This record gives sequence, C-alpha cells and structure tokens, in this order.
Amino acid sequence: MDTQALLLGVGIGLGMALLLMIGMAVSRAGSWGGAMWGLTVAGRANQDAALKAKIDAALGTATPVAATGPAAPPKPSGEPLRLLAVLQAEARLLDFLLDTLPPELPKDAAMEQKLLDAVRLVHPKAAATLRKYVTFEPVMGGADGDRVTVAKGFDPSAVRLTGNVTGEAPFAGELQHGGWRVKQYTLPPIADGQDPMVMQPAEVQI
Repeated sequence: MDTQALLLGVGIGLGMALLLMIGMAVSRAGSWGGAMWGLTVAGRANQDAALKAKIDAALGTATPVAATGPAAPPKPSGEPLRLLAVLQAEARLLDFLLDTLPPELPKDAAMEQKLLDAVRLVHPKAAATLRKYVTFEPVMGGADGDRVTVAKGFDPSAVRLTGNVTGEAPFAGELQHGGWRVKQYTLPPIADGQDPMVMQPAEVQI
C-alpha cells in the first residue's frame, strides 16, 4: 500500500466518523437547528461561568464541592410538636405533665384533692382540643373482651398480636384494645417567624 492510498483511507475514515457524530448530535437534538443551538449554548457556557453553573444545575451534572469539614446535623423538624403546642395553649397539658411531684405521694386528703382538681381542670380541655383538631377512629370495632378475627394479610402496624401466636392468619382471639387511627387532622398554621420548638413563649409582665 502506497502513501497516497493510506492517506485516502484515513481521510475517508475521518469523514465517516464526522458524519456519524453529526448524525448522532442531530438525532439527540431532534433537528439540525437543535444541534446547532446546542453547540451555541455549549460555546457560551465555556465563556460564561454563571451560565455553565445554571446548565449544570438543571442537568444535574454539577461537580460536587468537597466538604471542608464535618457536615452539621440536620435541624429536627418542629412539625411533630405542633399538636403538643396546641394542647399546651388550650389545655395547659405541659404544665400538668411537667409539674414536679414528690417521689412518694403523701397519703393525705389535701394532696389527693390537689391532684384531682388538676385532672378535672386539664382532662376536659385536653380532650376537647384533641377532638377539635384531630378525628380519631378505632382500628378494630367492638368492646374490650369481644371475640374478634384477625384476617390474613392484616397490617402488623395496625394490629399487634400477643400471647401464644403460632401458625398463620386468620387468627381468633380476645380484643384487648380497639386501637386508634387518625382519620384526619387540621392543626392551626404556625405564625410567620415563630420558632416551632417553642411550645409556649415565656410571659413577662412589665
């Protein structure tokens, strides 16, 4: 093979490769105009760092930045505490539960009356607040002590089996507790700028 034939073969190969690359680019872009637009954008991005960063972010091709130190732990969400804050605001439930009691309650009428008065005050308000914002329904109908059947394919997060559990469902047993399931809830929105971790602000009279 002479030099002229070799150069001709290389030229034909390069031309076919170039045509193949152009064809793939047009096919990916959907049209010749789309391919040319893509080349234009690529050229602009090479000269404009801000544009390249936006394109990388949109395509998910941004190079991750190396961490300069240990990542800070994520701040816990205050969303699960909203109902507790409402119960404190409307029923003073935290005041009741966090009140310090003697390790061993003295068996005297005054202490028993104090506890009874607190329960009588907090319980109806807390119950009314729960019913106001949360709708509950039993997981299983029936009264405690009723004979019930747990069907095959039951949800283990909704029904807990106790006692001598052997074999496979269906199971027959005695209902110890019907359980509770939240059907729906509508909590009042938190005020703008309010720290969700604050169950009740401190009160200072000036």
